[in-house]
Order: sequence, then C-alpha cells, then structure tokens
Amino acid sequence: MVRSRQWKKDTRFGTRNIRNLYRAGSLTSAAMELARYKLDLVSVQEFRWDREGTERARDYYFFYGKENENHQLGSGIFVHHRIVSIIKTVEFF
Repeated sequence: MVRSRQWKKDTRFGTRNIRNLYRAGSLTSAAMELARYKLDLVSVQEFRWDREGTERARDYYFFYGKENENHQLGSGIFVHHRIVSIIKTVEFF
C-alpha cells in the first residue's frame, strides 16, 4: 500500500516525438495528454518550431529551442508548474 504523502512526492518522466506541434491548439492538446498520464517532466523532439523560448500551456511550461531554419529537429521540455522552480537554467544546444 502506498501512502498518500509518498505518492505526492513521486515524479514521473517521459519522452515524445511530436511532429505536428506547429498546428493551432496542438500545444494545449499535448499538455492535456501529459496531464492525463500525470507526467511531470517530458522531453520533446521534432516539434518543428522556428524560434526558441518558453510558453505556458495549461499546467505546464514548455521550454524549447530550435535546431535549423527548415522547421526540423527542434527539442524542448514540458515541466509541470509545481516543479518548475527546480529548473533554474535551461540551456539548449
């Protein structure tokens, strides 16, 4: 039996290849899917944005960078808002 206090301290990690994150509303859809699986930190590859920065999507912050000008090979991480204070500096590439 798992105690509720211990359960709240667990952190769940994941990784995804997302090729269609450039469509309108897809960032929110991805965040909803991560929440459904109760993931806290998720690495994302191939999302095809041509810029870098931070976006807020529901209960997650999305930190991302770009790899090239052809909308290919971008990478980033989704971080749940309750653990975002742990991320002090995010440096890509």
